[in-house]
Amino acid sequence: MSRNAPRLNTGSSSGVGEPMTRLERLQVAREVLRQEAAAILSLVDSATAQIVQAAEWIAACEGSVMVTGIGKAGIIGQKIAATLASTGSPAHFLHPAEAIHGDLGRLTGRDLVWVFSYSGRSEELVRLLPSFQRVAAGTIATTASARSPIGGWAQCLIAIGEVDEACGMGLAPSSSTAMMLASGDAVALLASRLRGFTERDFARYHPGGSLGRKLSTVDQWMRPLEQCRVSAETRSVREVFSSASASAAIGGGDATSGGALWRRTGAVMLVDEAGRLSGLFTDSDLARLLERRQYDALDGPIREVMTRRVCTITSGTLLGVAIDLLAERKISELPVLSTAGCPVGLLDITDVVAIGEPAAATIPFPGR
Repeated sequence: MSRNAPRLNTGSSSGVGEPMTRLERLQVAREVLRQEAAAILSLVDSATAQIVQAAEWIAACEGSVMVTGIGKAGIIGQKIAATLASTGSPAHFLHPAEAIHGDLGRLTGRDLVWVFSYSGRSEELVRLLPSFQRVAAGTIATTASARSPIGGWAQCLIAIGEVDEACGMGLAPSSSTAMMLASGDAVALLASRLRGFTERDFARYHPGGSLGRKLSTVDQWMRPLEQCRVSAETRSVREVFSSASASAAIGGGDATSGGALWRRTGAVMLVDEAGRLSGLFTDSDLARLLERRQYDALDGPIREVMTRRVCTITSGTLLGVAIDLLAERKISELPVLSTAGCPVGLLDITDVVAIGEPAAATIPFPGR
């Protein structure tokens, strides 16, 4: 046993496990994956227009999609309801046991009902079919075939066909649930496209976590203009970098203004008379002037030594796009501009790292 291995009984629950080598056990696991993958692939050629019809109904639904199922199929139904809800189609899971005790009141004439049942004969669901048909705007079912109470009841049937379960005993739902999940995803994601669901819509439903951050806009994470170093391009390098003019520089607010605490960015955004970004000058540029003893340049207009071809991004752009740009160009600062070309903020590489964006870990710091 390795040092970090857990102390487990590797036999069966009865204490007598099937004698297998590690290689044989790996082969069993691979065979399960192979059988489930084959079952899903069989759906590619057998899929009918019913999948399209189900997606069209969901995309046009004026209410919600009420998904239901029992046992393992019910768990798959919960996942599909969550996928629908997060991709633009309002959906809720309705548990059959709760439905017969009053939760049927959640169903309205504007809703669709989508039933998941591989056998198509689950008693808890069959007893609800008349109520579903009487109230709902339409009925969908995912089951093995039409030769079952649920399969024959549905107005739109997604028949996945009979399949051998990947379970060694052929009993535990495995291949069948994989097929229900895959076909359900196909319907949900097609419905999302039919609705015209966009990345920005997705971001609205996923405000938290790394995904939410990546799909938020740069405006939510950039340093606002009052916390950036901004100056007119006509000023001298010495004036721009002198402590006396730091607070007088256009937009050059204190690094702690507004309650935010920022590490001072190493870049000064330079603007023309119209307030449009004309260039960038960094602490590294200043260091190079001093190293080369170009002292006369310190008293000349900063526009003569600034970088004119600056990589920028427009306000409203997704943060993920900005992160990709920082990584691709290997830069530390990314000015954020209005549609008129005027600075509205700055995204610094340290800000990206600070918010915990996973992709930031792949961004090489310039000079490393």
